[in-house]
Amino acid sequence: MNKKIIVAGHISYDITPVIYSTKGKDFGKLIKPGKLLNIGKATVANGGSVNNTGMALHKFGADVLLVAKVGDDEFGRQIMEKCMEKGAKTSFIVSKSEDTSYTIVIAPPGFDRSFLHFPGTNDTFKLSDLDMDSIKDGYLFHFGYPTLMEGFYTDDARDLIEMYKGIKKAGLITSLDVAAIDPESKAGRLDWEEILKQVLPYVDIFEPSFEELLYMVDKKAYKKILERAGEEDVCMCLSLNKDILPLAKKVMGFGASILLIKCGAAGMYLCTADGVSGKLGLDCEWDNISYFQKSFKPDRIKSAIGAGDTSIAAFLYGIINGYKPKDAAKIAAGTGAVCITEYDTFSGLLSINELEEKIRNNWETQDFIKE
Repeated sequence: MNKKIIVAGHISYDITPVIYSTKGKDFGKLIKPGKLLNIGKATVANGGSVNNTGMALHKFGADVLLVAKVGDDEFGRQIMEKCMEKGAKTSFIVSKSEDTSYTIVIAPPGFDRSFLHFPGTNDTFKLSDLDMDSIKDGYLFHFGYPTLMEGFYTDDARDLIEMYKGIKKAGLITSLDVAAIDPESKAGRLDWEEILKQVLPYVDIFEPSFEELLYMVDKKAYKKILERAGEEDVCMCLSLNKDILPLAKKVMGFGASILLIKCGAAGMYLCTADGVSGKLGLDCEWDNISYFQKSFKPDRIKSAIGAGDTSIAAFLYGIINGYKPKDAAKIAAGTGAVCITEYDTFSGLLSINELEEKIRNNWETQDFIKE
C-alpha cells in the first residue's frame, strides 16, 4: 500500500539569534528603549509546520511531499533550496508578487519562546492553490497552522472546512495541527469552538497544544489558568483530572478520532474514539485509549522551537507504520526531547531506531503532571 504523506500549510524562514544567559533576570525587562543587548550569532533555518513536521518525517524515512506557498524572493529561494539539499520532495506555489513569510525567534535560556512573525504568502495561501489530484493519491494528509493563515480562516474558516471534507472524501487519513492565536488578530476574533465543530468530523488525528486548544474552546478557562500559573509555564502546573481530561472529553465530542494534546515539558495526552481502529485500519489496541505520556529528560536545552511539530512527525510515523498507541506516544515524546537540544528543528533529531534504543535503555522521564 502507498504510504505517501502530504504535509501542507505554513512555512517560514526562521532567524534565531543566540541569546546569552540572562542570569535569572526576566528577559522582557532586559529589552528597554535605547538599551544595547549583546547577542550571539544567528541560526537561519526553515521553520513552520511544513518544514518542522515534514522534514522530520523525511528524516525518519517516510515518503513525504511538502506543499507550501512562498514568494519569488531571497527567503523563498532559501526555503526551497534547503528542502532540496536534504532530498525532500516539494510542491511549492511560488508567487511573483508577494513576499515570503519569515519569523524572528526570541529564545532566551530558561524562558519560553517569543516570535516576531511576518505572515507573507502564508496569508494568501488558499484552497484553490492546492493541486487536489496530487493529494488524492496520498495515504495521509497533514495540515499545519491554519490559525496563522488568513486564507484558511477567513469567512469562518470556509476553505479549511471544505479542504478537509474533500480530502476525507478522497479516502485519506487526515491530520491537523494548529498554532497559538494572537487575541488581537483577525483570527483572535473568530469563534474557534464553532470552527472546530465544523472541521473535526473530517479530521482523524488532531494534535494541538493544551494552551492552544483551551484558548480556542474556552477563553474564560484559559484566562483563569494563566492567572493560576502566574509567572510559571502553564504546562508545569496542569492537573490531569481537572484540566486535561475535561478538555479532551469536550473536544473529542466534536468528532475527532485521535486527539494528541501536547503539554510542553510535562508530556502529552493521547485519547481515541471507539472504533477508530476499524475506521483507520489500525491495531484494535487503538480503540478507546486514554494515556498520558511523561516527557523524557533532555540531554541539554538550547531551544524549544519545533519540538511540538517534530513530535507530531514521530507520532504520525508511528501510526502509518503500525505502532501500538503507547509506543507511538513514546517516540513522539522522545523526539520532542531531542529536538530541543539544538537551536534549529533538525540537527538534534535522531533516527527512529536510535530513538527507540535510547528509550529501551531506560531513558529517564520527568514527572511534572499532577493527578
